[in-house]
Amino acid sequence: MKRLPEVRLQKLERLRGGHAPRALELCSGCGGLSLGMEAAGIELLAHVEFDSTAAASYALNFRPPHEDSAEAWARARDMVASDPATIAEEIGLKGKVEDHFDILAAGLPCQAFARIGRSKLRSVRKDEEAFKNDPRAQLYQRFLQYVEAVQPVALIIENVPDILNFGGHNVPEEICEHLEEMGYRVRYTLLNAAYYGVPQMRERLFLVAIDESLGFDPSFPQPTHAAKLPSGYESARSTALKHVPAEGSRFHPIPQAVPGLPPAVTVKQALSDLPVITEHFAEPAIMRRRKTSDVLPYAAYDGLESYAKLMRHWLGHDRVILGTSGHVVRITPRDFETFARMKSNGEYPHAFKVAHELFEEHLSSLAASEKPRNNSAAWKSLRATFVPPYDPGKFPNKWWKLDPKMPSRTLTAHMGKDTYSHIHWDATQKRTISVREAARLQSFPDSFRFAGAMNAAFRQIGNAVPPLLGLAIAERLCKDLVRKPVAAPVVTIKLEATAKVA
Repeated sequence: MKRLPEVRLQKLERLRGGHAPRALELCSGCGGLSLGMEAAGIELLAHVEFDSTAAASYALNFRPPHEDSAEAWARARDMVASDPATIAEEIGLKGKVEDHFDILAAGLPCQAFARIGRSKLRSVRKDEEAFKNDPRAQLYQRFLQYVEAVQPVALIIENVPDILNFGGHNVPEEICEHLEEMGYRVRYTLLNAAYYGVPQMRERLFLVAIDESLGFDPSFPQPTHAAKLPSGYESARSTALKHVPAEGSRFHPIPQAVPGLPPAVTVKQALSDLPVITEHFAEPAIMRRRKTSDVLPYAAYDGLESYAKLMRHWLGHDRVILGTSGHVVRITPRDFETFARMKSNGEYPHAFKVAHELFEEHLSSLAASEKPRNNSAAWKSLRATFVPPYDPGKFPNKWWKLDPKMPSRTLTAHMGKDTYSHIHWDATQKRTISVREAARLQSFPDSFRFAGAMNAAFRQIGNAVPPLLGLAIAERLCKDLVRKPVAAPVVTIKLEATAKVA
């Protein structure tokens, strides 16, 4: 028989009495998962975020439990150096820390787990095993210490699918083993955001745990939309699943879309009512002065899409707004005409060819006396004003032009450094996407504000859990927590003292 802390059983009784679940989120970022949990009826009681700009964004959009704790609420924190008891005290929560939180959630940093992150770490540190030695790869162990201190009745972890193969080690299985020893039922699976109303094909691993006393395994949300994943996503999924044990694993079969569901939300449905942006090439001085906080009116658009309506009127964040912020884009004059001429769904080899065509056309327009000799220094200099320097054989996916009839490809934190991975489909705008368009593709509502300048905003968006996907997970979890328990013998134990992580 399991020996479970009495405080967890008391929390479950509280939830069955109709009270809202209360959450502590670690590695919250700017608040993507928090938006989903909040919309599902979960009270956001505390959060921890290391990045100061992301923490500032969180404070801009979510209220602290006590108005006099605003400074502590907005403070950036290191989850290793912090402990839940001190955090609770700083934001004004009285009493034992294990009494406060019903749900513990975390979007743990993925840099050491993601294949692209591993490659970068190897390159920067000149060490093939750098990803294994990265401190961020051990944060799941710190998360388990928070579980011990907080004694939640439910847990959510989000990460990239590559966490299933961390140098041959399936990290979610290890986490499950530890949580089972603590008295939880645990399952993990892969979910793609496009199946849950997000206009983006974003594959992520979710691990969910619930208190053992409930007597059943946690479940996952069923898809609300139908989508066909491109071969690259299917291949990555298959590769990840190879590292799930054939027997005895805690892997939950990936939820499948049933016939009759509406198709996935497309890029055009998601973005068409947002402002047309041409200042980057028509009046670049205006674009250089524009801030991410500056508001522009919506574009005139007949037949507003249901997705756009949701982004304008998100539950709890539906203040009346006549326009949106975040209409800043990169100013890259060399590539504007290449963007315009690229075909939808075109990648870097296609862009490279288009740029060469533009260069050749320009050469043809010059008088004979003006044409530089082939491969001369002048010729190479002129070519560089049209053609990007990257080898198309080495960087086939460096650029991509959005397909308006499909969901977007995955947005990443690397957009903070360049946004060529998401070029706007509209040839008349000839640009990469704006901050607000990235936010829409990630399902952030239009009223959501981002602290910092353009690069920081892109990074926050790319790092975030899509709020609509977070909502689906949170709603399913809340339903499980108030389900009638399946009878199972348990022995309760009392915690002797307020738990505090060392």
